Amino acid sequence: MHAASVPSGTTPMMAQYLALKAEAGDCLLFYRMGDFFELFFDDARTAAQVLDIALTSRGEHLGVPIPMCGVPVHSAEGYLARLIKAGCRVAIAEQVETPEQAKKRGGSKALVARDIVRFVTAGTLTEEALLEPRRANVLAAVCDVRGTCGIAACDISTGRMELEECGPDQLGAALARLGASEVVAPEGWEAAPDGAIPRPGRDFASDGGEARLRAVHGVATLEGFGRFSRAMLAAAGGLVAYLDHAGRGKLPLLLPPVARAGEAHLAMDEATRASLEILVSSQGTRRGSLVEAVDRCVTGAGARLLAEDLSAPLTGVDEIEARLALVQWLHDDPLLRGDLRAVLRALPDLGRALGRVVAGRGSPRDLGQLRDGLAEARRIHDHLAARADRPALLDALLPRLTGHGALTDLYSRALVPSPPTERSQGGFIAEGYDHGLDELRRVSGDARRAIAALEAKYRDQTGIAALKIRHNGVLGYFVEVPARHGDVLMAPDSGFTHRQTMAGAVRFNALALHEEASRIAEAGGHALAAEEAHFEELVGEAVKSAQAIAATAEALARIDVSCSQAERAAEGGWCRPQVVDAPVLDVEGGRHPVVEAALVAKGERFVANDCRLAETDRLWLVGGPNMGGKSTFLRQNALIVLLAQAGGFVPAARAVVGLTDRLFSRVGASDNLARGRSTFMVEMVETAAILSQAGPRSFVILDEVGRGTSTYDGLALAWAVAEAVHAVNRSRCLFATHYHELSRLAETCEALSLHHVRAREWQGDLVLLHELAEGPADRSYGLAVAKLAGVPAPVVARARAVLERLEKGRAETGGLAAGLGDLPLFAAAAAAPEEVVDTLRERLAALDVDALTPREALDLLYELKREA
Repeated sequence: MHAASVPSGTTPMMAQYLALKAEAGDCLLFYRMGDFFELFFDDARTAAQVLDIALTSRGEHLGVPIPMCGVPVHSAEGYLARLIKAGCRVAIAEQVETPEQAKKRGGSKALVARDIVRFVTAGTLTEEALLEPRRANVLAAVCDVRGTCGIAACDISTGRMELEECGPDQLGAALARLGASEVVAPEGWEAAPDGAIPRPGRDFASDGGEARLRAVHGVATLEGFGRFSRAMLAAAGGLVAYLDHAGRGKLPLLLPPVARAGEAHLAMDEATRASLEILVSSQGTRRGSLVEAVDRCVTGAGARLLAEDLSAPLTGVDEIEARLALVQWLHDDPLLRGDLRAVLRALPDLGRALGRVVAGRGSPRDLGQLRDGLAEARRIHDHLAARADRPALLDALLPRLTGHGALTDLYSRALVPSPPTERSQGGFIAEGYDHGLDELRRVSGDARRAIAALEAKYRDQTGIAALKIRHNGVLGYFVEVPARHGDVLMAPDSGFTHRQTMAGAVRFNALALHEEASRIAEAGGHALAAEEAHFEELVGEAVKSAQAIAATAEALARIDVSCSQAERAAEGGWCRPQVVDAPVLDVEGGRHPVVEAALVAKGERFVANDCRLAETDRLWLVGGPNMGGKSTFLRQNALIVLLAQAGGFVPAARAVVGLTDRLFSRVGASDNLARGRSTFMVEMVETAAILSQAGPRSFVILDEVGRGTSTYDGLALAWAVAEAVHAVNRSRCLFATHYHELSRLAETCEALSLHHVRAREWQGDLVLLHELAEGPADRSYGLAVAKLAGVPAPVVARARAVLERLEKGRAETGGLAAGLGDLPLFAAAAAAPEEVVDTLRERLAALDVDALTPREALDLLYELKREA
């Protein structure tokens, strides 16, 4: 059924539904009917399958039963979370008038008006139940402005907004760093990221984006926020326009935009992030990732900030040292650190509570969280301000923890100690805040006590001990007696009026009861209206202070991250790295944080290794058997660089880390079937990116380059790549390989040295020592590893016989590396002119023109033109 078509004979309700569905587009439509959100047609089929709920039918449309399913309004959030996780987008159509208003407007059969009040998508969530506490929920907008890509990113649950620009070739790396839940892009843009939601191109105009930002923040110019390029403003325009569309004209909390400079952060492409498993392991979960091994934060906001630190490490020595100094200060005072963590653990998530309040989805509980969180922030400030020798970063954070005295005082007077999550029933305004409200509550309470007295009076009057006064939403207050006593109250002079007969009871009304019930209803209605008015006033005060509250939330998160880094360092015996502006990496006793944590959990010990790269020894060629620890050694040093530049301690006994501008990891490639790429093709694409982008300040780890093709091709590629990294890129590099022939490179590459992971065979079994030693590997131990893996003994024996024959042939002929000694140096080979190949000239020279028919000549001319 196409939602936009409304055939004749369609019921008014279905016509209304189809009109709303046309507006919802490709979103599932939650259509409010009483206490349920209903879905129809294909939406119902999709939702029933995802949510595993019953698919029913309702009436007919064009002679065909209408598929239908529904979810209760009170538990809709849980169902929404599952739909969003499954990749669905949902439009919420609410009733925008009451049945009474509908009757007054259009008579007794008038249909209640409905409208889409909000689009719920992966990047526009603010509800606590729909968000992961320890993960940011980022919405990104991207576009192209004259060859430059603009990126606007926002976590609307906290309001933080960042703008940046990059070249088209860097867009994938930038989006990988952001980890956006949802990306929007101009429709018709061929270079749009996979899965991006197309939006009208007019939304991505730079002048429109600037105007939207000025309007959101109520300023005449954006200069006070920073300098933004046309590409940044265009992306910001698309982002704000999409949020306006999703919120149906109501924007969420948006803090002033911050311009992100690309050179201020360590650059890593998507392949490197996946290889190093920074936020997500190779299994697609947080478990087994770097962040899981490092995270000791006690607040959700701290965990989100730590993930951001690891995703975008710094490249400035001063900023890195400022973070390290605060971590050191907390590391050296375990009692203070323990006290701080205990206080932080009890804090509410201030940023997200503020986000819900500003977005109009807040509750009294959210206001209570703001009150409690801001009051606790003041106490943390007072405690830390009294300490001596505070680090500079802490001094910069402390002022952001204060300045909310008036707001917390107001909320303390206005709100009950534990406000409810729902405001529809009232009861969240504290006694004594509004004397008029207190009087309404007194009247309502007096009436309730009067009803209790009436119940006792009616029992005495009728002699029916089982008589009760009850209440429900349909009848209001009523007198109920067991059916066997009904005749007593049915008498004309009893003073009771019959209301309803049930299977085992009879219900009545009485004049005195009706009067007291009216007093309760009237006072209760006025009380609810008064509380609602106060709620809006209190929300308004929070909105006025939104930027200051957000700054407090961010400062608390930074303190939590610093405590977490100090706690992890103390727990694991990590050291403070010395960060220098030089092309070095000097690590003593380095360890892999994830692998070490896994071994410790099993009661085993991690074997630490040193790494000393310098300008004169910048490329280490690492050999040794599989399972010997080569890949672990490569990755652990990349992670030590990352952790150091993120401003944390590192898993080592000592570490001097030279500032790195770009980090590359080509380790453990796998097939990318979706893009039609084999493992070897993926490996070559990643290697090409390294060779074209790495520089003298970069750090590169390469594992088994060339293993996915023939032996000769693989060796040739590995040889050439190692030479290029050494002579052209001049990056610090760890290069793991099984090609023993590459050890010959040490003869011609002055800054290349040979190393291997140690292993020994003992009584026919392989013993992996996991230690790194200088010099080339003596052998690969491949057959021993195969035996260790459980390969059948006859197969291993046959392989050993084949290996002996191959090694004998290599000894006789010089093997794979025969003739490589006469190879010219890489620089000389690169400078040599390429052999000119002119296939068109060769074909024309070989052509017998007289033998061609006119048709053949014409076909040949077309073919040569295509080739040219």
